[in-house]
Formats: sequence, C-alpha cells, structure tokens
Amino acid sequence: MGELRFLLNDREIALDAVGPADTLLDFLRIDQRLTGTKEGCAEGDCGACTVMVGRLTDDGLLYEPINACIRFLAACHGCHIVTIEHLRGRDGALHPVQKAMVEHHGSQCGFCTPGFVMSLYALWMHEPNPDMAEVETALQGNLCRCTGYEPIVKAAFAASQAGGQAMDALAVERETVTSRLRDMVGSRVDVSRDGQRAIIPAGVDDLAALLVEHPKATVVAGATDVGLWVTKFLRPISPAIFIGHLMKNIEESTDEIRIGAGVTYTELADLLEREYPGTDDYWLRIGGWQIRNAGTIGGNIANASPIGETPPLLIAIGARIVLRRGDARRELKLEDYFLEYGKQDRQPGEFVETIILPRRGADRVVAYKISKRRDSDISAVAAGFRLRIEGDRIASARVAFGGMAGIPKRAAKAEGALEGQPFTEETFEAAAQAVADDFTPMTDMRASKEYRAMIAGNFFRRLWLELAEGEGEVRLPRRVEAAE
Repeated sequence: MGELRFLLNDREIALDAVGPADTLLDFLRIDQRLTGTKEGCAEGDCGACTVMVGRLTDDGLLYEPINACIRFLAACHGCHIVTIEHLRGRDGALHPVQKAMVEHHGSQCGFCTPGFVMSLYALWMHEPNPDMAEVETALQGNLCRCTGYEPIVKAAFAASQAGGQAMDALAVERETVTSRLRDMVGSRVDVSRDGQRAIIPAGVDDLAALLVEHPKATVVAGATDVGLWVTKFLRPISPAIFIGHLMKNIEESTDEIRIGAGVTYTELADLLEREYPGTDDYWLRIGGWQIRNAGTIGGNIANASPIGETPPLLIAIGARIVLRRGDARRELKLEDYFLEYGKQDRQPGEFVETIILPRRGADRVVAYKISKRRDSDISAVAAGFRLRIEGDRIASARVAFGGMAGIPKRAAKAEGALEGQPFTEETFEAAAQAVADDFTPMTDMRASKEYRAMIAGNFFRRLWLELAEGEGEVRLPRRVEAAE
C-alpha cells in the first residue's frame, strides 16, 4: 500500500518495490550512481558513507549526518537525503567546506574525504563558530588512514571562518523542502520486493496494531544494531516495521522525566547534561555523531545487549519502562526487564513505548566506560553510579554494570559496601573489593575476564577521587586521618 517517498538532493523519489534489507548506500551507489558516498566498513564505524538526512521535527526541519551503510531505504520515507554531489558554492564554485579541505591539504588517497566533508558540512551548518572539542566530536565517527587529522581539523576552522551558511542551499530551500516533506507523510506505507516486506506505520497506535498482527516482525528504529544483522550476517528481517519517526516525546514534571522510546542519543543529550551532570562525557562516547543521530534509547534497551551502553546508566538512575501491547500497557523497573542473556520480560507483540527517569535531586550521577578506542567504540565494561551523600555518610547507592554478565545488572554487594558507610577512601576501596563477588565476567575479543574485574574495581577508586576532589557539583573534603 502506498509508495516510499523521499527527496534525494533536488529530486523526489517514489518507490513501490523496496525490501526491508535494502540499504540507502546501495541505492545511492548502484541505482543512482552517486558514487561520492563510499562503502568502507559497512557497520557505521568509519564514516566513509556519511550523508546528511533532513527530517521533520516539532522544531522544524532538522539536518543530521548519518551512516548510509546501515540506513535502510525504508527508513528514508519523508526525509531529505543530501549527498556530497549536492554541495555547491556560489556560481558553481566549491562549497566552503570543500574549498577549505583543498586549501589545507585535508586529503591524500581521498577515499574517506567525502565522508569527512559531509560531517564537517553538518558541523558548519549546526555550529558556525566551533571550538576544538566540537570539531573533534563532529569527527568522532570518521576514520582517516593516511591524511592525518591535523589538516582536516584546520579545514574545519577555515570553513567556519569563511561562513556563508545563510546562503547555503539547505538554508535557502528550507521552507520549500519542509512543505514537500509534509506532503509525503501521514499514512501507513507497506512496500515489498521479492516477497520481503517493509512497513512504515502512520503512528504509535498503528504500530501497536501492526505488532499484534505481526508479533514476530523485526522492529527497526535507528538500525545501529539491526543494520549489522543484514550487512555482516545477511540475516533476513522480513517483515520489518520501521519506527524511527515515532515516539519522539520528552515530557518533564516535578518528579520524573518521560522519554519516548524513539528519542535518539543526540536528542536526549542536552537534557542529560542538564539533569545528570557527570554523564555528558560518557554519552558523547556512545558511537560517533552519525550513530548518536540514528540510535534510539528504546532500541538500545529493547535489544538487550549485555554491552548496551544506556542500560547501566539508566538502571543506576532508577529508570522504569512502559511496555505496550495493543491498547494495554504495563510498567516495570528497567533492571527487571533483563532476565538472562537473550531473554527479556517482553511478550509477543509488546514493545518499549516509554522510559521514565526519576529526577536527580541532590544525588550525584556518574557513568564510566572502558573501550579499546576512546571514541566510537563498544565498551568492554560500562558502569553507572547514583549516590546520595548526606553529611559525611553515603545515604544510598545504586550501581549497575554492563559487560560484566550476560545482562546489564546491578552490583548488589558493592552497593551494600557503600550504603550507610562513611564517605571515605576506605569505603570506596571496600566497594571495589566487593564488586568481585557481584559478577563472574567472561573473556572475549574486547577484554579478558581478569581485565574486566580489574576495571570494575578501579571504577570505584576513580569515583572516590573525583568526588573527594570536588569534581562536578559534589564538593566534599577528602576524609583522611592526619599523620601523627
């Protein structure tokens, strides 16, 4: 029923024969012969396939860089896809970002260059005067193997100094593009190719009805996980229901924050930084910019990976989730959703609709991760902490880990070593020792069991050092007995 419709650069595309596993990258390169967008890793890691995607939001038309290699074509419905071929300066000259890359020698072999240009283009549009941290964050998801990053960073600053955003095509054409996209959306789309079916629901109620009818369907939000099922493992995903445009609400009240399951990492970042200081560095290390623009909070919870990076932090905060099937809803603690490896408390036809976070109050919330690379890498161990410190004692403690068991899990013994105890180095050392009794980690390609156990203990030592030295808003004196 219906057609898949989107804008590609300056043209409207309408397709009625689309399979759920068809990727945007293959469509661009093979069908459209737009070969400026490259295929590198095919898993959203190298950034060679970066394109800009414009989508309608409550605040208007928003453009973000994403990875075309793991973006399914069906997820492009109602969007504006912008490839490097669409970049242009005045009178057909190079775009300011392209010109800066040339003048600062930002390319050698050139394979990764289009992806870098698109990421810098997004930065140039979003932040006309970036600082070094913002440039580095924008380039987290792009790998360069021969040029070196210094000339690329110089090009980023040179492009910002050149300016010109108000005259860019995406700015000049914004109202027209917005109107064209609005005409495309609003109804359910159901397309197929070779018997493989892709469905885009009209709304959340339509999604609920579809999952009752097709309880075994693959639900695809940002595809930062499901995309690899296809590109790396060639797994069939039909029928697939695409929900990346749904459940984008964030509602704040005195006691809690309710987050729609379709909210992306990027969309939640500002709120987390404001409500839970001490988590922003952790959050910006989840994937690269492109991944954070696509991946959703609900998707990261629903797939229940033992190394998923939102559950340890959210469990520590005290999150609850709302599961929905048809018109029925039920609420449970996030920690209770994960039963064992590969098994969750979710019934056929049920989906994660809402994540509920309690307000922080005066508590201290912190999250850490260790990975082989600092940026854009899956964690070997991740941990979230929520402590309430009253006077010179730890009144309450919630601690959760990922990568230490078959599911994200609280560290009960470590919590017991902290709660009600003096705020001293000795208390945190006791927790570092106790956490060894909470988990029996495994050895895999990311880390050995011994290394994981050592990391877990060291997180408590790091937490003590940061709290005792007054990092963030918790400023308490280090309680050490004076030498006599």
